Amino acid sequence: MSDLSILQRIAAGDQAAVGECMDQYGDLIWSLARRYLGMDADAEDAVQEIFIELWTNAHRFNPDAGTEVTFVSTITRRRMIDRLRKKGRAPGLSNLDDTPEAALAEKGDAASESAEIENVEGVLGEMEPKHRQILQLSIYEGYSHSEIAAQLDMPLGTVKTKVRRGLIHIREQLDIDPDADDSG
Repeated sequence: MSDLSILQRIAAGDQAAVGECMDQYGDLIWSLARRYLGMDADAEDAVQEIFIELWTNAHRFNPDAGTEVTFVSTITRRRMIDRLRKKGRAPGLSNLDDTPEAALAEKGDAASESAEIENVEGVLGEMEPKHRQILQLSIYEGYSHSEIAAQLDMPLGTVKTKVRRGLIHIREQLDIDPDADDSG
């Protein structure tokens, strides 16, 4: 079993892998929970739920489809967004990994971050209203592409294309290298 990843070992019933999973991914999950939910009991509850979900869905991990850390962070991010939606709050600008702000990488202090956000908002303000609306639903309110398509009565492919083109446009306007390392 030593050739298997932690999640594959959990799926195979290896109890020791559960502790290894907590050791390996605990900091990542806590970091994302605090980033989305702040330092409160809600973040604690979310972390517990995420670990339970990881253990119950470990069999779904496919190392050919992506890395284990990507699988863990994707589940974590999705659960945080679900939790925020249930609470009736939308995730903030810095909470979504696929926002233009995330592409800027987390560099500098609060003043430079604020200036970066203003720059992004300036670029958004110059866009065609319908295109801007789609990006705002995605970036500011955290709606999925399919939710935006349903809400605006548009084909899903159109929404995906507009979001992608919009993010590319923002990166170009702000002179952000799309190949830059976003790991921060």
